[in-house]
Amino acid sequence: MPTSTSDMSMITLVLNASLPVQLIMLLLVAVSILSWTFIFTKKAAIKKALTQTRRFEDDFWSGGDLAVLHQSISTRRAEQGALARIFDAGMTEFLKARRAAGNAPDMTTMLDGARRAMRAAFQREMDELDSHLNFLASTGSVSPYVGLLGTVWGIMHAFVGLANVQQATLASVAPGIAEALIATAIGLFAAIPAVVAYNRYTHDIDRLSIRFETFVDEFLNILQRQVR
Repeated sequence: MPTSTSDMSMITLVLNASLPVQLIMLLLVAVSILSWTFIFTKKAAIKKALTQTRRFEDDFWSGGDLAVLHQSISTRRAEQGALARIFDAGMTEFLKARRAAGNAPDMTTMLDGARRAMRAAFQREMDELDSHLNFLASTGSVSPYVGLLGTVWGIMHAFVGLANVQQATLASVAPGIAEALIATAIGLFAAIPAVVAYNRYTHDIDRLSIRFETFVDEFLNILQRQVR
């Protein structure tokens, strides 16, 4: 049904768009909603991780007994942050190796075990922090092209409809083109926030990763001094 130039509201244009264009718009709206969901949940997760990391660093560098800190973390591990779980993995492996070695501890073996345990825990925590970032990256890169596909299809449909019109005017072409351009607008609306969020969250997670790796090196130095 052609759209009158006197009634070109956004809703009317969407309702009068061709079925393929409407399906593309629906897909982009769904992707946008899911993208915004991941944006808010990831923001909360990163904020929580930063808070927990700062709290653990304060506890760790306060000069208290590491065995006591390890015991407190082990009893409520699920409530601790990523850095605390990395510490717990390394300390647990170190204590196991020291008990197994008895009176003749092998410093290299003990430290290698603790290092491997912390690296494995580090990878698990980073995988968790990186979750859903690929979706945001894909949304940011693909959505404009999906919207453009809807626009191209809509413009083709509009010009095909002019075949039955004896005299084509701007008034007869404008509604069809406007309907088609909405698909591109929705694609950009989905893509821009996803790109901004992806870049911001990647930066924040990279900074957390550096803090975790630095802590692993510093903690291994502390363990090395304890073994000597």
